[in-house]
Amino acid sequence: MTKIKDMRAREVLDSRGNPTVQVDCILEDGTWGRAQVPSGASTGKKEALELRDKDEKRYKGKGVLKAVEHVNTEIKKALLGMYVFNQAEIDKRLIELDGTENKSRLGANAILGASMACMRAAANKLGIPLFQYIGGLNTTMLPVPMMNVINGGEHADNNLDIQEFMIVPAGAPSFKEALRMASETFHTLKSILKKRGLATSVGDEGGFAPNLKSNEEAFSLLVESISEAGYKPREDIYIAFDAAANSFYLGNGKYRFDGKEIQSEELVDIYVDIVNTFPVISIEDGMAEDDIEGWKVQYKKLGDKVQLVGDDIFVTNPKLIENGIKENLANSVLIKLNQIGTVSETLKAISLAHKNGWTCVVSHRSGETCDTTIADLAVGAGTGMIKTGSLSRSERIAKYNRLLEIEEMLGEVAYYPRTSVFNPKR
Repeated sequence: MTKIKDMRAREVLDSRGNPTVQVDCILEDGTWGRAQVPSGASTGKKEALELRDKDEKRYKGKGVLKAVEHVNTEIKKALLGMYVFNQAEIDKRLIELDGTENKSRLGANAILGASMACMRAAANKLGIPLFQYIGGLNTTMLPVPMMNVINGGEHADNNLDIQEFMIVPAGAPSFKEALRMASETFHTLKSILKKRGLATSVGDEGGFAPNLKSNEEAFSLLVESISEAGYKPREDIYIAFDAAANSFYLGNGKYRFDGKEIQSEELVDIYVDIVNTFPVISIEDGMAEDDIEGWKVQYKKLGDKVQLVGDDIFVTNPKLIENGIKENLANSVLIKLNQIGTVSETLKAISLAHKNGWTCVVSHRSGETCDTTIADLAVGAGTGMIKTGSLSRSERIAKYNRLLEIEEMLGEVAYYPRTSVFNPKR
């Protein structure tokens, strides 16, 4: 009664009101699992391909009926009768069925939807939480949240180059307390922005999107908000940022930052000043994915001071992560299920990073759903960190609420790692 009997997909909407894929996996005894696939705005060139219909008469070309059809026909036919617990074999069959390097024939959204739905169905069949199905019975570590409270770059219509300014409540004694501390800081930030006549509307990931004088002003606002909320910067709450440098890269090692054209090394020096001035604990995509020499300079100057996370440069791809490890390009990798397209490949990427002393940050996308798989993934895979948006918008809060549930399930054995998780073996 553990074999796959049916696969059903449909077109639903994500948090930006764009179509995405939802998949149900049904087993012989009626047990089922459901998954919804997220979508990114700031994407790496080597990501697995999200298949869109490109029919301008529907959803301005963003429909996903082709991906849905692939699940309901080819993928369904390929998976019927397979044992749902054989996740690696299921994913291998999906990859071979597609037959392309970047999952462009069937679409990574179709493949990932099927892969995740099978995992959900398997956990439901056993009657255990998804995080335990992923990580086993000894899974006890909650992730430290990295919360995007000021949006810029591709995630907001404002003048900030840096895409995400995040607060990190790594000094909290538990996840529950971390969430409370962050929420209080978020609302304090809103009050400060209001007093100064700045916009308090939110961007794609739930953070505020004010027009500020400079990127540095955003960091100052975070420190002020942390302090005014009653917490100590660099002790209770830290700061992280995602530069998403692809969005302001000019090519040939040049960037446009704060209105000036600068070289890679000059940008790194700006980051060094930021790290020395503000309680920054993590930098994501400080350099563009094509600026390999820039990554090397950044690692040389900051690799022993802060967590340096690669997103667009690695796209959750084990081959690219392995190269980054050999070249000393970073010390951490961002993990996004839909960048690589299957559960098994995602877990392989996490395992590879951990075996080489790198940290991992499980991440959402800017176009999200209320699917909470990544919350269970962060706990089950023991990454110790999660990035899933601000303290507003239900598709972001759903993940935080799921983590509260998990912490409650674990009870006294629940472990919140605090700052220790940001210190990889270098």
